[in-house]
Amino acid sequence: MHQPYYKDPLTGVYRFPWVRLHGIKDYYDMVTILEDFSAMHQTFNLTPSLIEQLMDYIEGDAVDRFFELSMVPAEDLTVEEKASILFGFFFANPENMIKPLPRYYELLLKRGKTVTEEDLRRATRYFSTQDFLDLQVLFNLSWFDPIFHERYPFLKELANKGRDYTEEEKKILLNTQIEAMRLIIPKYKEMKDKGQIEMTTSAFYHPILPLLYSTDSARVAMPVVKLPEFRFSHPEDAVAQVRMALEYFENIFGFRPEGMWPPEGAVSQETVKIIEQEGIKWIASDEGILASSLSISIRDSSGQVREPQKLYKPYRIGEGLSIIFRDHTLSDLIGFVYYKWDAKKAVQDFIDRLHRIRSSLPPDRAFLVPIILDGENAWEYYKNDGRDFLLYLYDALSRDEGIRTTTVSEYLREHPPEEYISNLFPGSWINSNFGIWIGHEEDNMAWDMLYETREELVTYQKLNPDADLKEAWKSIYIAEGSDWWWWYGDEHVTEMQKEFDELFRANLRKVYKLIGKEIPPKLQVPILRKEASVRPVVSVKGFITPRIDGEVTSYYEWLNSAYLDVERTAGAMHRATAFTSMIYYGFDLNNLYLRVDAEGPLIEISKEMTFSFQFLKPRESRLDVVVTQELRALFYRRAEEQWQFIGNIEGVAIKDILEVAVPFAMLNAQEGDEIAFFLSILRDGDEIERCPLRGYISLEAPTSRFEAMMWH
Repeated sequence: MHQPYYKDPLTGVYRFPWVRLHGIKDYYDMVTILEDFSAMHQTFNLTPSLIEQLMDYIEGDAVDRFFELSMVPAEDLTVEEKASILFGFFFANPENMIKPLPRYYELLLKRGKTVTEEDLRRATRYFSTQDFLDLQVLFNLSWFDPIFHERYPFLKELANKGRDYTEEEKKILLNTQIEAMRLIIPKYKEMKDKGQIEMTTSAFYHPILPLLYSTDSARVAMPVVKLPEFRFSHPEDAVAQVRMALEYFENIFGFRPEGMWPPEGAVSQETVKIIEQEGIKWIASDEGILASSLSISIRDSSGQVREPQKLYKPYRIGEGLSIIFRDHTLSDLIGFVYYKWDAKKAVQDFIDRLHRIRSSLPPDRAFLVPIILDGENAWEYYKNDGRDFLLYLYDALSRDEGIRTTTVSEYLREHPPEEYISNLFPGSWINSNFGIWIGHEEDNMAWDMLYETREELVTYQKLNPDADLKEAWKSIYIAEGSDWWWWYGDEHVTEMQKEFDELFRANLRKVYKLIGKEIPPKLQVPILRKEASVRPVVSVKGFITPRIDGEVTSYYEWLNSAYLDVERTAGAMHRATAFTSMIYYGFDLNNLYLRVDAEGPLIEISKEMTFSFQFLKPRESRLDVVVTQELRALFYRRAEEQWQFIGNIEGVAIKDILEVAVPFAMLNAQEGDEIAFFLSILRDGDEIERCPLRGYISLEAPTSRFEAMMWH
C-alpha cells in the first residue's frame, strides 16, 4: 500500500486526491474482507508516506485540489474551475466505475472521451449547473468500495437516485469520505491484534535505497548506462529514511515491524546491511534478483520454473536478516491479467498453478510461494472493485488442504532459512535493474538537481549549526522518493506527468526558500523535455526593429515578431489570474526585442514591480526591469554560483506596454545559438506571476541570411 507524497510544499494543498480516493476504495476493504475468512493470513505493507497523508486527512488538516473543486457550489464555479472539473473528474475506470452509473457515463459522452484543453473550455458552455453538480457527486461516489455502500445506506440512496443531486447531498457525501477514512488505521490494528495479518513498512518517502547509497550501483546491472553528472552517494540518507519509517510506524501502530518491503523491491548488498542494523528481520524482492544473485535461470523459455526448490524458500543475507523472492508470474497474473477473466475461472487457474508448483517440489517439507503486488492499483480494473475475485479466491484458499496462507514472519519462525546469499545482486522488481529511475536524460537531470540542492543545504547547515532545518531536510527526503523518477524518461506516461515534475522541483525550491538562498532559475523549468519549450501562437516571421518607447507606435513594428498568449499557456488546471496578457519577442541582427502587454496600461498597474527576464541559454543570466520612479534595466550574469552585475541596458521603456532591447552581445549569443528564457514578475521580492507558467520560450539567434531564408 503506497502513495507518493502529494502535498505541495509551498501551498500546503495536495495536488492529487489519490490518498483520499484510494482510502475509500481500497485500504479499508482489503483488510476487512479477511474477517469472513479466519484461515486467511496475509501480510500488508503500508508506507509511511501513505500513512502520514492518511493521518493528515483524518485529523482534518488535508485538502486536495479535487476536494476543493468538489466543495464549490456548482452555481459559483468559474470557467477555469469548470474546465478543471471536466478534465479531472473523469479519472476513474470507464468500464467498472463510470458505466455502472448511467448519468456519469452520459456526462462523459457529453464531454468527449478524449479532449484537448481547448475542447474543455468549449465544453464548459454546454454543461448546465446541474450537470456540474451531478459530476461533482458522481466522481466522488464512484470511488467508494461496495463495502461502504453496505455500511452507509446513504451511498446506496445516492447511487439509486442517479441524477439531479443537491448541494446538501454533495456535502454529506464528502463528509462521509473522511468518516470512512477514519476506519482504516483502527481496522489494521484490530486485525494485527487478532494475529490474522502481519504489518510491515518501507523506507519513509519510498526512495530507491541502492541509488541513495550510490548512483554508481546502477552500473552492475546496466554497465553502459549514462549516469548523472554528479555522483549521488549518501548512505546516511538511506539510514535516515529507514530509521524515520520505523519510528513513525511504531508511533502510529504501537510496535516495530519485523519485515520491510524495500521500495520497488530495490536491494543491494550495502543497503541490506543498513536495514539489518535497524532491527528488521526480513525483506522481500523479485525472483529476478534471486536469479542474478545465484547466476541461475529461474524459468525456461516457456515461463515454467526450472528450479522451484531455489525460488520457493527464504534465504539468509545477514546475521539476523532473511529475504524472500516473489513469484513474478503469479503476482502479475493477479495484478494485470485476471481482471479480464471470469472471476471463478481466474481463481481456478490460480489454484491449479499452485498445485502444479506443489507437485514439482519434494513432498516431505513445506515451501513458501510469495505473491506480492500493489495493494490498491489492480482493483479498479476488476468488476465490483475486485470483491468477487477476492471472495472466490479466499474461499478456495481457505478450503484447500494442500495450501495454507501465512504471513512471512509465521513461516520464518516455523522454517528458518538454511542457505546464505553472500552477494545480493543490486536491482529492483522491474527488469532486475534501476533503469526506470536513472540513465535517461530527464532522470539524470533530476538527480543532478537533487544533488546540487542537497549540497547547498549541507553547506548552509555547516555555517549555521544551530539552525532548525527539519523542514528543509524533509523536502530533500521527499524529493528522494522514487515516484518522481517513475514519470521521467520514456517508460511511463500519465496525463499528470507535469504535475509530478512540478512537485519534485517545488520540494527543491522550498529548500532554497527555507535557507534564504536564491532559487536557481532551472528549478522553475520543467525537466520533462516535451514540457520545456513552449510554442508561441505565432512564430518569428522576419526581422523587427521597433521603437523602444512603451507604446504601439505602429501596427507594423511588431508584425513579424512571435507572441505568446499567457492565458492559453496556463492550462485548464490553473485559474486565469494572469497579470500579463501577451509576451512578444523578435530580433534584428544585433538585438533581441521583448514586449509585455497587460489588460491595461502597464505604467498604471506595475508600480514597485520587477520584470525579471531569466535567461537559461546560451548562458545563465537575467535582466531585471525595475519599475519605480526611475525605470531601470539591470543585466546580471551568473558565475561561480553568484549573480554578477554586468551593466545597465538603455533600450527600455514602459507606458502602455513594456519594451526592451537586449543586445545579443550581452547575452553572449552567437549566430545559431539557442536562447531560452522566461519572465518572472516580482513584488517585494516575491514572485507573483511566471510566464509561461511552465517551461520557457525558446528561439534561435539569427544568422545574416535569416531574412533571405524567411523570404524564400
